[in-house]
Amino acid sequence: MFNADVPEEDIHGAIQRLMDKYLHEDFAFQLNKSAGGYQFLTKPAYQASIGIMLKQQSKKRLSTSAMETLSIIAYKQPVSKTEVETIRGVNCDYAVQKLLEKGLVEIQGKGETVGRPLIYGTSPKFMEYFGISDLSELPTPKDFSQEINTIGDSPENQ
Repeated sequence: MFNADVPEEDIHGAIQRLMDKYLHEDFAFQLNKSAGGYQFLTKPAYQASIGIMLKQQSKKRLSTSAMETLSIIAYKQPVSKTEVETIRGVNCDYAVQKLLEKGLVEIQGKGETVGRPLIYGTSPKFMEYFGISDLSELPTPKDFSQEINTIGDSPENQ
């Protein structure tokens, strides 16, 4: 637009100064890195109050089946609906349709298997919704592991 070359370190410096400025308690929002860019978001301390005021909390919630379907698509993408249904063990038509409507998943093409099924993957809105910049930021299975006590293995019995 202005045909000016701005050194990348100057841009990063300016962004960092903005981030620092908006961390001050005078502001109810802050600058966050998200989905490969930056956006102003409400600070966590104000999030619940603003959500109630705008009555948007119910719009943001996903059903358990939609979350299960979304997580399978996120981790296995690109994936067909048949593959998702094989993993979940139930029909996923409704959940996939809702995720498409909300813009959290998108059709990424057609598969090479018989019938050329639609292939799904996450969308940029998914990244924004969950506040991540890259799929590598998704929790790994080890992040979910918990020590599960079984009979005879509880700490009291050792």
